[in-house]
Amino acid sequence: MSNLALAGIDWLGRGWLLLLAFTASVLLVTALRKPCRRLFGAGQAFHLWLLPPLAMLASQLPHPAASVSALPTVVYALTSASATLPALAMAPDALDWRAVLSIIWIMGTAFSLLWAGVAQSRYRARLSGAILLAATTSRWPVLRATSAELGPALVGAWRPRIVLPADFEQRYDAGEQALILAHEMMHARRGDGWWCLLARCVTSVFWFHPLAWWALAAMRHDQELACDAAVLREHRTKRRSYANAMLKTQSASFALPIGCTWSPRHPITERIAMLKQKPPQPLRRHAGSAFSALCAFGIAGVAYSASPAPAAQSGATNPDRYSLQVDVAMGGRPESMHFTRCLKPGEAAALSGTDTDKLSWHGSFSVSPVAKGQLEIRAKVDTRFERGGGDVRTMSGEPVVRTMPGQLATIVFGQVVDGKHHEKLQDNTIKIIVTPAAGCAGWTPHEALHPSTISQQGKNRSARTLAEAVAAKAGFVLVNPDALDNRPVTLNFEQMPATAALQLIADIDGKRAVFDDRRVRFETK
Repeated sequence: MSNLALAGIDWLGRGWLLLLAFTASVLLVTALRKPCRRLFGAGQAFHLWLLPPLAMLASQLPHPAASVSALPTVVYALTSASATLPALAMAPDALDWRAVLSIIWIMGTAFSLLWAGVAQSRYRARLSGAILLAATTSRWPVLRATSAELGPALVGAWRPRIVLPADFEQRYDAGEQALILAHEMMHARRGDGWWCLLARCVTSVFWFHPLAWWALAAMRHDQELACDAAVLREHRTKRRSYANAMLKTQSASFALPIGCTWSPRHPITERIAMLKQKPPQPLRRHAGSAFSALCAFGIAGVAYSASPAPAAQSGATNPDRYSLQVDVAMGGRPESMHFTRCLKPGEAAALSGTDTDKLSWHGSFSVSPVAKGQLEIRAKVDTRFERGGGDVRTMSGEPVVRTMPGQLATIVFGQVVDGKHHEKLQDNTIKIIVTPAAGCAGWTPHEALHPSTISQQGKNRSARTLAEAVAAKAGFVLVNPDALDNRPVTLNFEQMPATAALQLIADIDGKRAVFDDRRVRFETK
């Protein structure tokens, strides 16, 4: 399996946990923000927006042993082999959708961040020619823009600047000017530029999620209400002037992703209505902070516990043996060969098989644990395709696939090609399905008792007698030996895989050998 596919598995395994944590936390904030604002004040209600990033962070924290979430089937199509026959192109159902989905997700995130960066750059470009005002009490640079459409606003997160419109002195009286400056300086003191940056990054990650864009607008609205409440705590006697300043301030005409500006997202009627309310007492504000902290710890704990523990996925921490099930389908037909082996980590099992359509294979397979609870299957497979007329083509490869215990992965050799004059399709494929698992409960190690290859000479012996001799020597059990007749045949096997020998004997008698682990059944073609 390619590195891109493995990266896609890891990205989606973590991404769906991020998505669940984000969705659940935003829904919780949606339900609590307005009641919390009435009970504890706008400032404490704004602190609820810490819940989504904390929940997302908690969902990614590792458990005592790291793991990844179980994901569907892995498909490996051989693309690099020493063969004259080209590798099978990936069929639609074999396309690794996880890698494709991960690329789409990442590209959407990158595009959203790029768009925000372009909008921020355009806003800053419009500040060209702005005049730096020196006679202010602000610790942050204060600029007077050349246009009345820019400002009042706080621009940026790192080294923020306060921007005032070109007609600032003409539009506002002296008291209103002081309150406008106090409002923008309060944004800077509270670090609201960093809040905007964090919110924009989270929204870009979940660009496809409608709730993310709504949450961004709701957070900006709560941010303005919290800033208003903080300013009024310091200027309690100037509520009327503050309201007049709001009414004189026009909505921003240009997007400012990282910064705080006056816009239709901050309904002026709700902000003015809040000015009429009596601010909460310090005790209620402290209770609101405690409530927000309790919610933060609660949602973080739930997100952490919801992420899967490695023991629940792998079933064993460090097993000394792994079982490997191998199912083989040849020529586009259903699986007809089935093997199960119990292996030590890294130990190789030799398997082989032959089909009546002159497709044969021989391979070795090993299982090893890798990071994050995955199992890695390393294979070395040689295939042989006889297309008639002496046309024999071979293919060899050493594919490596990774999957979770109990999940299958598919390795495909060969191709589907047009027949003569395009009259039909010839399926010259060998599909090997491997399913690893931790442990070998109830397993009897056949490999220690039975050789994988045999040497056998048979002259004028019946197919049934020869098949029984091969099966006895290789440790197979013939389910229906009577399916073979007693006509004499002469065959010599020299270091041939037992499975291939039984297939060859069945071919001579017009039958097909079907393997079910160590059991062999002969069927009519």
